[in-house]
Amino acid sequence: MIIARSPLRITLGGGGTDLPSYYSRYGGFVISAAIDQYVYVTVNRPFTPGYILKYSKLEHVQNIESIQHPIVREALRLVETPAQIEITVLADIPSGTGLGSSGSFTTALLKALFAFNRHIVAPAELAELACEIEIGRLAEPVGKQDQYIAAYGGVTCFTFCPSGKVTAEPLHLPAEALHRLEDDVLLFFTGYSRSAGSILLDQKVRTEEVDPEMVRNLHFVKELGQRSKAALEMGSIAEFGEIMHEHWEHKKRRSEGMSNPQIDEWYEYARQNGAIGGKLVGAGGGGFLMFCAEDHRRLRSAMAKAGLGEVRFRFDFDGCRTVCHY
Repeated sequence: MIIARSPLRITLGGGGTDLPSYYSRYGGFVISAAIDQYVYVTVNRPFTPGYILKYSKLEHVQNIESIQHPIVREALRLVETPAQIEITVLADIPSGTGLGSSGSFTTALLKALFAFNRHIVAPAELAELACEIEIGRLAEPVGKQDQYIAAYGGVTCFTFCPSGKVTAEPLHLPAEALHRLEDDVLLFFTGYSRSAGSILLDQKVRTEEVDPEMVRNLHFVKELGQRSKAALEMGSIAEFGEIMHEHWEHKKRRSEGMSNPQIDEWYEYARQNGAIGGKLVGAGGGGFLMFCAEDHRRLRSAMAKAGLGEVRFRFDFDGCRTVCHY
């Protein structure tokens, strides 16, 4: 049995500039942080022939073409595997919550399949193969951030070149600032789960059509990402929180579905109770509200009164890896 795990992520700057529709013209830049909440994939050889898949559904089919789960189907086409295999998927946090679960799942699945076949795959190759499945083969309107941060882990700066090349560099945070960042960034679940597809598709189409408003917005978000990098590397967590607020104000302008009155109310309530800045993690519309706050106790108390549950986390520096191999 092989068990592989991939971390989920939060975006610290530049989110949205990792979509091919944008970076293929202008280049993208994202700061992403892997967290210790995971997607797990187990791969085992069962006694019965065929493909047995256990996720939110149960599938038992005899050929790859009959597999309903598109990512599993394409991964099995990509990684040649005997037609007697059982795949099980588990996650610490459900999908549709803005933490990059699809990219984490794809990397964990590929990692497990390669390990099952006794092949070693490097993070860069793993991430690119995951992108090939989601963006190339399935034509999902997603970016490359999720697959790359899941593969690499850590708090990492990714540069997405128009040529398609991706470079990864750790964010050079002073040790004290890294610990403060872990303490000062808090996640609260809104109770809304959503598919990012419609919001990202709108961004993709408008960027490809060179919609001036969308392109200007993403240019500015990329600039904010660079400013976030400078602030964090100087150890100024408060300045980073202020930039996050500026980012959220611009992010909301990309789509009417980015926020809603209830989310806006929670956001303002958090700002009145210790949050310097914040945003919805991921494409928007639901999932997790992320805040930067120096007064943690006050913000936690306020969000609890508002009915929002917190998910506490630490950063993950391992990236996608096998945790069991026997």
